[in-house]
Amino acid sequence: MSDREISADPFAKIWKFFASVRLTIGLLLTLAATSIIGTLIPQNESPEAYLRTFGPFLSRLFDVLGLFDMYHCWWFQSLMLLLATNVLICSIERLSSTWPVIFVKNPSFNVERFRRLKPKEEFSDSRNAGALKDSYPSIIARSFRYWRVEEIDNNGFAVYGEKGRWTRLGVYIVHLSVILMLVGGVIGSIFGFEGFVNIAEGDSAQQIRLRNSGEMRTLDFAIRCDDFDVSFYETGAPKEFRSRLTILEHDKPVLSKDIIVNDPLHYKGISIFQSSYGQLAPQDQALTPQGEVTLSFTSKATGMIYEKKAAIGRQIELPENLGKFVLKEFISAYNFKGNDLGGAFVGILYQTDGAQVEVVLPIRFPSFDRMGPMFNQYRKDNVFISVSDLVADPTPATVRYFTGLQVTRDPGVLVVYAGFILMIVGCYITFFMSHQQICVEVVEKGKRSRIMVSGTSNKNKLGNERKVKKIAHTLATGDQRS
Repeated sequence: MSDREISADPFAKIWKFFASVRLTIGLLLTLAATSIIGTLIPQNESPEAYLRTFGPFLSRLFDVLGLFDMYHCWWFQSLMLLLATNVLICSIERLSSTWPVIFVKNPSFNVERFRRLKPKEEFSDSRNAGALKDSYPSIIARSFRYWRVEEIDNNGFAVYGEKGRWTRLGVYIVHLSVILMLVGGVIGSIFGFEGFVNIAEGDSAQQIRLRNSGEMRTLDFAIRCDDFDVSFYETGAPKEFRSRLTILEHDKPVLSKDIIVNDPLHYKGISIFQSSYGQLAPQDQALTPQGEVTLSFTSKATGMIYEKKAAIGRQIELPENLGKFVLKEFISAYNFKGNDLGGAFVGILYQTDGAQVEVVLPIRFPSFDRMGPMFNQYRKDNVFISVSDLVADPTPATVRYFTGLQVTRDPGVLVVYAGFILMIVGCYITFFMSHQQICVEVVEKGKRSRIMVSGTSNKNKLGNERKVKKIAHTLATGDQRS
């Protein structure tokens, strides 16, 4: 065996592996199974929620396997790229045999092959072969782009017509569309992001909180909310909410637009959607040192409820040896996993074991802290805290709305759109167009001519049969309108 043959073997084996239809089926089944898992296991939840649902061992195992953010996991992206490679090589493998059929300049023509085909129409004509040879080719040329006449022995001729060779590429266009959609999905998964930000009227923001990780991401530009308007139905449900946004580059406005739901602002490949809204009511304004809040502390052991006056920075001693509590700050628009909870206090609970735990107290959701232990593994559920009353500063700020924005970037979306368009085009070509061939054989029998019309098509056999009958009728009657 030569060195060239030895070096070619590994490549041939790899090519054969990727050209396997079994690999395609296996990858499709694997992706289907993992997609079911991604549906059954909630994606991008907090670690504490997974810990509560699955326990320490399964939570750690699922986290290592990437099942909590599966569609951004390296192995899921690898499966999609592997399937795209498999489809590409399968297409190249099969296109090599189809290519000579599609792009041949003078296709081969065998009259004997058409004599054995069905459907087939036969009739006779009183004219000789020479007279028919002058009229038949023009009739075939009306329906078939390529045609030619060939002599058969010395007593006849055959007209061969063909069209739609290129339609055999339809299935490969579909394959290409699948590849583009898979690659576009991977590009968006790796290089894209999705985050949220709440901006009050008149304020601007340049950082967003990412949905998947909860991390803050700084944009290359700032978003300013110039105005917010909301209209309501008679039932009180919101009818439409509209934000007037301005994009700032180096503190200079470069683009302004009013956005509503499903009508985003696009800038530098980033889309800004209207997602939610809220009102910064007087009780949602930042407290001044004179402002006080009444907090309720519920002891789990005894069920006793203790109300204490609190203010920012003031330490509270809790009864029943429950520890100490200090309010740290007030957030006018607290975002929890992409959902705005309105105004919320953030405090520190100093537990008796020395642990310091951050506690979030949304004003509109008094029972929120009861879920605290499932969000923080260091939190002991000895006490539940909520806001029972609030005394704001006597001169609160003017009431303002805030707009909740969804900020996304998906650099693969144009690739996916191109895949969808090609999918539609490819499916139309594949299912509604065909490669058609026809043969009209004329043989002189005495003073008459015997004519045979036969045709074939790679799809739509019934339509091909009608086509053969129509052409035979036209040739027999000379009716050019048929």
